[in-house]
Amino acid sequence: MSAAPTDPTLPQDAQGILALAARSMFQLFSSISQGMFLIDRSGRIVWVNEGYRRFLPALGFDGVDQFVGHMVEEVIPNTQMRRVLETGEPVLVDLLTNKAGTFVVSRLPLREEHDDGTGPVIGAIGIVLFDHPQTTLQPLVAKFALLQRDLDEARRELASQASRAARNGLEGGLPRQAKYSFASFIGSSPAAVEVKRHARRAAQSTSPVLLLGETGTGKELLAHAIHGASARAAGPFVSVNIAAVPDTLLEAEFFGFAPGAFTGADRRGREGKFKFADGGTLFLDEIGDMPLSLQAKLLRALQEGEIEPLGSNKLVAFDARVIAATSRDLPALVAQGRFREDLYYRLNVLPIRVPPLRARRGDIPALVEALGDEVAQRTGDAPPELLPDALALLAGQHWRGNIRELRNVLEQVTMRSDSQRIDAMQLERILREAGLDQIERPATLQPSHDADAQAALLLRPLSQQVAELERKAIAAALASTGGNKLATARLLGISRATLYERMGNP
Repeated sequence: MSAAPTDPTLPQDAQGILALAARSMFQLFSSISQGMFLIDRSGRIVWVNEGYRRFLPALGFDGVDQFVGHMVEEVIPNTQMRRVLETGEPVLVDLLTNKAGTFVVSRLPLREEHDDGTGPVIGAIGIVLFDHPQTTLQPLVAKFALLQRDLDEARRELASQASRAARNGLEGGLPRQAKYSFASFIGSSPAAVEVKRHARRAAQSTSPVLLLGETGTGKELLAHAIHGASARAAGPFVSVNIAAVPDTLLEAEFFGFAPGAFTGADRRGREGKFKFADGGTLFLDEIGDMPLSLQAKLLRALQEGEIEPLGSNKLVAFDARVIAATSRDLPALVAQGRFREDLYYRLNVLPIRVPPLRARRGDIPALVEALGDEVAQRTGDAPPELLPDALALLAGQHWRGNIRELRNVLEQVTMRSDSQRIDAMQLERILREAGLDQIERPATLQPSHDADAQAALLLRPLSQQVAELERKAIAAALASTGGNKLATARLLGISRATLYERMGNP
């Protein structure tokens, strides 16, 4: 930080303003920082401000007189002030840890006045920006830690895939394997973080997992991720979409068949999906669509760990971990007699409810970026850039098809727009051209025809407004966790006892 430059071409009042600005900036740093000190060109401490004095006892000094005059590295452990003197380069943000604590600091060189601003370094200034970074920077640190964990998982998955490719390169190709990791489940909203936390715990177990949620929420992606993070990651990942296989072929698809088991059957026979998944994971998608006649055989296979191929009288052992998923209401199907109750309990060991997109609207900007890149790679076009009002319009939609519907909308936008930058008006026009007439405009984009009514709502007692907001937040959290009180309390950042108190329960 140099003194204000002297320029004879400037009028005197401008020079005075520059000098005043230099003094004001110094005073501002001194007043808003948690502490500040100066060293001379030799590295000797020559001045400390009032804020820095509170750190002196922790550094072993009773007063300023004992501290000033020492070389900086002698009295401030782990300091990098000497490097600033030697290089003349500032260190704008850094973490410093010593016996006085952990601090976020800045270090700036002080230069002798020079015409071109490149005078020699005559000292340096050390500034303590925050003295409790673990509290002040907690949101940033938590977000970074989450991103780093997802990155580490993605790296491990890539390394695992490369290892499997090397092992299987001489056997005619790779076995079936997981295509996604937890890093692929994009989102840092509380609902997204909570579902990934449950899924990571499920990956460490060998019990059946039941993924519940609306269509398009990412249940299959989570099934891949659970397999990839489990002890079975080196084994195959075999998926069966029950709704996509005709009922007459499901039994052969699951259990395989013996040679000549039925007219047109392969004379060599065929192994079923259970055997293909041996040593790995079998993912049963849309389990709620399984015919009642086949549910008893599936239950027996899960209980006994063995199957009987169609047309055979031999039992074949298998070892596969089962993950099932459905968008249907299984308890309702059980009550209607359309799904076996004993099979439901067999599958519902580790239930995970995947939240709909409307329960994690804060993830929409990140999803738009990732899905936009995905669509652009597939179509060869540049990804669209959605302006803030367009993102707000997307965030206000109900998303009945969830992420699958969002992907479709972005593909429509990419293909139909003449401009790469999309605002709310363009987006709404494109959505209507695509036949989406049920467009929900968020309140921030709608003209306010009832401003007086809105103002009246804000003129109620504050306690009523806070209580109403609490009720809405609890109802939304309960909906996103499927009524799980413990998960709801964690999602809201309160204890379970506080949740019960807010709900009015004993």
